[in-house]
Amino acid sequence: MSSPQLPVVYLVRHGETAWSLSGQHTGRTDIALTPNGEKQALSVAPRLKDLQFTSVYTSPLSRARRTCELAGFGAQATADDDLMEWHYGDYEGLTSKEILAKNPQWYLFRDGFPGGESVEEIGARAQRFVARLKAGSGNLLVFSHGHMLRFVAASWLNLASSEARIFTLSTASLSILGFDHNSLDEPVIKLWNDDSHMRALINETR
Repeated sequence: MSSPQLPVVYLVRHGETAWSLSGQHTGRTDIALTPNGEKQALSVAPRLKDLQFTSVYTSPLSRARRTCELAGFGAQATADDDLMEWHYGDYEGLTSKEILAKNPQWYLFRDGFPGGESVEEIGARAQRFVARLKAGSGNLLVFSHGHMLRFVAASWLNLASSEARIFTLSTASLSILGFDHNSLDEPVIKLWNDDSHMRALINETR
């Protein structure tokens, strides 16, 4: 008897916003995609159109939901509060340079955000969500945010939450999580931070 097929998880970071361009920390501020961000989101669609997904999840924040819609999965998606971006608290809207001017010793993957979430708190959200993913089957699709998806990856690989620091994500990038040898004991990254679908957009701006 064959083993049950374990889930394969496709992760999409939302498209560009004005604050992702400026480097401002965008947590719970419900900021829209830029026109270029909408083009980025549309460019994801061909990468996913021939795949069948048993479940689609999105952060409830509009930049993620709009990316989901433009990629072609708005009608299928379920909003999940655990996929919201890191709560940046007192540092919402500030750049890293501005934060370090106030607090030169600050390091986000150690210190978290005053008035917002600690590393452990966002890590716990990621762990809850990953537990639901690992209980699923087939192809699963997730639209969320740069930092949140880094914590999802760390949790998927059974790493400490602080190890989210080793991942990075571009806007509208595609990543894939899965298992080696169809074994729950061997979680792997199959693809990470792939933005090759946006090459035509990059060429347009040159």
